[in-house]
Amino acid sequence: MEITLVLMLALLGVPLFGAVIAGLVRGRATQVVAAIASLVTAILGVDLVVRAYGSKASFTLGGLPWLPGSTGAGIFGLAIDPLSSIMVLVITVIGFLVVLYSTEYLGPRNAEHPVRDGYERYYFWLLAFLGSMVGVALSPNLLQLFIFWEMTTLCSWALISHSQQPAAMRAGFKALVITHIGGFAYLFALLILFAFTRSFEFAALGKLAGGMKAGTFVLLLVAAWAKSAQVPFHTWLPDAMEAPTPVSAYLHAAAMVKAGVYLVARLVGSGWAVPRELGLLIAVMAMVTMFMAVLAYFRQDDLKKLLAYSTIVHLGYVFVGLSLGIVGSTVGYQGAALHILCHGVAKATLFLCVGSIAYGAGTRRISQLSGLARVMPLEAVAFVVGVLAVTGIPPFASFWSKFFIFVGALESPGGIVLLILLAIESIISFSWLLWVAQKVFLGQPSVAAASAADPPWPMSFALVVGIILCLAAPYVGLPLVKLLAPGGF
Repeated sequence: MEITLVLMLALLGVPLFGAVIAGLVRGRATQVVAAIASLVTAILGVDLVVRAYGSKASFTLGGLPWLPGSTGAGIFGLAIDPLSSIMVLVITVIGFLVVLYSTEYLGPRNAEHPVRDGYERYYFWLLAFLGSMVGVALSPNLLQLFIFWEMTTLCSWALISHSQQPAAMRAGFKALVITHIGGFAYLFALLILFAFTRSFEFAALGKLAGGMKAGTFVLLLVAAWAKSAQVPFHTWLPDAMEAPTPVSAYLHAAAMVKAGVYLVARLVGSGWAVPRELGLLIAVMAMVTMFMAVLAYFRQDDLKKLLAYSTIVHLGYVFVGLSLGIVGSTVGYQGAALHILCHGVAKATLFLCVGSIAYGAGTRRISQLSGLARVMPLEAVAFVVGVLAVTGIPPFASFWSKFFIFVGALESPGGIVLLILLAIESIISFSWLLWVAQKVFLGQPSVAAASAADPPWPMSFALVVGIILCLAAPYVGLPLVKLLAPGGF
C-alpha cells in the first residue's frame, strides 16, 4: 500500500476515531484526547502535503455495484492534488490551534461564558467537524463530497447550538435549514448527473448537453452559495456567532463556509469549460454580497458579528477569483485558491483574539471596550496583524492572494470596473477595521478592560502561531497555487 494512501486514510480516520474516544471519556481526559488527535491530524496533514507536492494521487476504495449502469468501481476513494493540499493545510493546522485554544477557553474561568459541563459533546462534534472537512478535501467525486458535505452541516448545527440557550438553538436550526436548501440543490444536481452520464466525477458535467450543463452547474452553485453564506443565503452566518468563539474561528477560517468555495474551485478546475455567462453570474452575485456585507459593518457593536460580515466579504473575493478563472484568467483562479489559505489564517487569528478579549474582559462589545493594549498586549498585536493580513497590506497574508485577483481582473474583459469596486471595498474594510482596533485597544482602559489580562498559555500560543502564519501563509501556498489552472491540474 502506498505511503500516500496510508497517510490519507490516517488523516481521515484519526479525527473521526478521536471524536468517538473524546465523546466516551470524561473530565480532563476528553481535552487530552482531543488535543492529541488534532495534533496528530495536523502532523499527518503537513506530511501528506509535503509528500504529494507537485503530483496528483487518486485511490479507489470501493463502489456501489447495485446502481443502474454502474460498474461498481471508482465511486468511493481518496485523492490529493495541489487544490486539496491547500484545503488540507487550512483544515488541519487551524483545526489543531482551535482545539488547543478550546482546552482553556471552555472552562469556569471564562469571564463571558463560564463552562462547567458539556466538554465531551463539544470535542466529539469539533473533531467530527475536522474529520468531515478532511473528507470534503480528499473526496475524488461529487457523491463522496456530498456525504462529507452533509456531515459538516450536522456538525455545525450541533456546535452552533452547543450552549443550548434559546438564541443558540435558533441560530443552529437556522444554519441547518438554510444550508440544507443548498444540500437539496446539490442532491438534485447529483441525480441529473448520474441519470445522464452514469458518473459522479467532477468532470462529468462537461458531458451534459449545453442547457443541462449550465442548469446543473447552477444547482451546485446554489449549494455553494448557501454553504458559503452568499446573498440570498447569508443571514445564517452572523447569527451563528452564538457558537463558542473557537467554533466560530474554525467555521469561518477552515470549515463549512470554505466547503462551498472549494466545491466551485474543484468544478472550475476539473477540466471542462464552464460557460462564461456563469462566470459573470458568479462575479455579479459576489459583488452584491460583498457590498451588502460592507454596509453591515457600520451597525455592528459585536466584534464577532463584525468579523462574520468580513468573512462574507472575503468569501466573495474567492468567488470573484473563480469567476475570473471561468473567463480565462489563470492568475485570478490561483488568487482564489490562495485566498482560501490566506483568509483562513488571518480570520482564525482575529476570531481567537476576540475570544481572548471576551475571556478576560467578559464582553466583546465595541462600545464597552477601550485601552485593552495596556492589559492585553498580545491581543492588541494579534488583532492589528489580523486586520493587516485580512485586508491585504503587504507583507501580510492576503496581499498576494488579492494581488492575484486584482491582476486577474485587469486581464479580463471589463475587468477595470471590477478592479475599481474591489479597491473601494479594500479601502473601506481597512479603514473601518483599523478604526475598530483603535477604539478597542487605545485610550484609557474601560471598566471591562481594566480587569482583563492575557489568557492562559494554550490560548496565547494559538495567537502567537496565528501571527506567524499571517506572515508565512502566502509563501507556503504560492508553490501550490502556481500548479493550478482553471482547466485542471
